[in-house]
Amino acid sequence: MTPHTQLPLQAVLFDMDGTLVDTERLWWEAVEQVAGRTLTDADQSEVLGRPVEHTADWLATATGASATDLAAELHREFAARVRTGIVPRPGALDLLDALARDGVPTALVTASPRAVADTVLDALGASRFAVSVTADDTGPTKPAPDPYLAACRALGVDPAACVAVEDTQTGVSSAEAAGCAVLAVPSLAPIDTAPGRTVRESLVGVTPADLRAMVASGTAHELRVLTWNLWLGGSKVDDHRTKQLKVIAETGADVVGLQETGGTAAGELAEALGWHHHRAGENLGVISRHPITARFGDPDVGFYGAAGVRIAIADGREIDLWTCHLDYTPYGPYESAFDGLPAAELIAHEDVRLAQMRDTLDRIADAAEDAVPVVLVGDFNSPSHLDWPDVEWPVTKAAADAGLRDSYREAHPDPAADPGHTWSPIHPLHEDGSGRPEPQDRIDYILHRGLTVLDSRTFVTGTPTPWPDVSANCWPSDHAAVLTVFAVPNR
Repeated sequence: MTPHTQLPLQAVLFDMDGTLVDTERLWWEAVEQVAGRTLTDADQSEVLGRPVEHTADWLATATGASATDLAAELHREFAARVRTGIVPRPGALDLLDALARDGVPTALVTASPRAVADTVLDALGASRFAVSVTADDTGPTKPAPDPYLAACRALGVDPAACVAVEDTQTGVSSAEAAGCAVLAVPSLAPIDTAPGRTVRESLVGVTPADLRAMVASGTAHELRVLTWNLWLGGSKVDDHRTKQLKVIAETGADVVGLQETGGTAAGELAEALGWHHHRAGENLGVISRHPITARFGDPDVGFYGAAGVRIAIADGREIDLWTCHLDYTPYGPYESAFDGLPAAELIAHEDVRLAQMRDTLDRIADAAEDAVPVVLVGDFNSPSHLDWPDVEWPVTKAAADAGLRDSYREAHPDPAADPGHTWSPIHPLHEDGSGRPEPQDRIDYILHRGLTVLDSRTFVTGTPTPWPDVSANCWPSDHAAVLTVFAVPNR
């Protein structure tokens, strides 16, 4: 894959209320009925595009009534109106029919509950949609990107090659966070134009060709990010620098976050490649085929910590990429496998790494700009809470709570089917000579916020000879690397 891939229109994802059918008015009337007052423009952000539970919580705060009772009443009032008053929006059915003739799959993506969505689907014709995603089908709903990402996964399409059709700012935010181009057709509240977003008064006259043009003009650039612990600079393996360069070439990486650089690896690799680089202390570095425009964090960071850069991709697109290395001791998988510690004790022993992660997240937040996606890569020396069903490892949980998504788990949601182990390709047995199997685990990650994952995988060259006979290995590290391919949206 190339860094600048043009993607065809793979699917069109439709919001329901106010976009395909004129239910925003019905919802507004239902909320007014339950609230017992006339709503104003000031109420729009709590009503339009919001799930029932959000509006019920808002009304509960204002009235003191039970949010559960209010939600049930809102469901009843809205469903009654939908059954008797559903009207397709102008141009909606014509566009759906045109997409069907062109063989472009469509999905319904709504913050309404399944019961309401099914009523609308019956009226429109459920066969018009290959997939439907409702508030009952994802955890977070709009404005989070989860509903649109779920629809794209179900269709097997790339969000960057899809157009989402929305009528509220809440829905637009959801679709854009997922990486889709957006056609906004405001129903009750205005929506501003923006890069990657087209605003029309209605769907009348909109054609599949118009939507294809939106994808072509707003296609995200492809960016291949590699994270790699070089293992003391690679010094345990003969001709390690040549082998490192070969790995980078084979992965097609555009940006590499490095750990255990031995001080000089980032500069030497960048010089050989003709790339840009940033060195931080004796352990961390970043190399990039794209220009580095800013440097973040302590340039003299110790062996453990984090360092970041801002990278200019193209056409005004930027990302912040941080590389980190967290302390390896005590190592949780050893304490679990060899010492039999229960979950509570394993979590309690993560304090040092958790403090380092929180410091990293604080530094990321200090440097961040709203429009610039963030990528955090590194050797975390901690398993993931997404992989262990009985241990909520706090380091990766802290990153998730800060809004960073695990790119490998987005591409491979089932840890049993795709464990993605990065420790260790050269340690099938524990180093102490006991003959005990080495716990294999995933401890190297590429986390992100604001990008779309196209692919993610671990990477090891050949079949490395186990420790200690490693000097002739083609793979010059004791970790597997992780490669993620992202789509970078317009800024």
